[in-house]
This record gives sequence, C-alpha cells and structure tokens, in this order.
Amino acid sequence: MTETNGISEAHIKVGISMLLNQAASTSGRSQVRIASEAQIDRGTMRRILAGKREATVSETLRILYGAGASPHAHLLLYLAADLGRASSWLQTDLALFFEELVRHLPDALETQLGDYLHDIKPHWAKGTAKRIAQMLSEHMEGLARKDPFLGDGLDRTQGGGYA
Repeated sequence: MTETNGISEAHIKVGISMLLNQAASTSGRSQVRIASEAQIDRGTMRRILAGKREATVSETLRILYGAGASPHAHLLLYLAADLGRASSWLQTDLALFFEELVRHLPDALETQLGDYLHDIKPHWAKGTAKRIAQMLSEHMEGLARKDPFLGDGLDRTQGGGYA
C-alpha cells in the first residue's frame, strides 16, 4: 500500500516540480524551446519550473515532452515508483521501453488470461515483475551471444572478463 504522506497534495506538487526541473535542466534544450514545444507561455513555464505555480497534468505531460522525455512513462514512474527513478530514467531507452510496456500490458493481460483475468491476485505483481525482468535479461544475453556487435564486449559466462 502507498503511504498517505506520499500522496498528499503538497508532496505531489513538490515532486512534480522537481521532476519537471530535472527534465528541463538535463534536456540540453532551452526553456524557451521547451515552452514553445509544450505550447506554454514562457512566463508560465518559468513560474512552473521555479515552483511558484503548479502545473496541470496536461502541462506536466507537455513540458516532459518538450524536454525530450517520455511524458507518460516519467509521470507514471513518479506516481507509481518515486522521483528518483523517474529522474534517473530521464531521456533513456529504458523509459521508452517502460512506456510501451505499460501501454501494451492491459491488452496482453486480457489476451493471455482470458477467463482468468479477474482471478489475478495483487500479491503476484512483485514476482511477476521479477520474472519479466529475468526473461528480458535472458533474452538480451542470448542476443549478445548471437551478435557480438550488440554486446558490450564482456564475457559474462566466464566471470565478467572481456571476451
């Protein structure tokens, strides 16, 4: 369960402001360019990033987009995980993967589970997440073995030394 202090209005406002600031400052884009792409007045953008005005959900998504981040992924990461994870995944392929995973998961669950969809137990989520990560890791290791150009040159089968 989520702690109530983590979902307080004040906590969320501060966290979103920090996420937007980090996205803008690490994007390599000017605030003017981000504001233009987000279709937000420059003064409003400045006040949002300074924490003097809270952003609406739409503005949050548009600012993240303007900063070159995956807007839905980062907002969801912030809400579901934490600010640290949302910030550290800014402008990464991992964020793009997460966004696509979350987008396609409901359809995949309905397709694969069929009549069992409503028998899912919440406590299975953590183990399922670990299993998905394990499957991805095995898949990536398999690809690296098949295509040496995909790997990083490390031979993980022999203790992590260079191949």
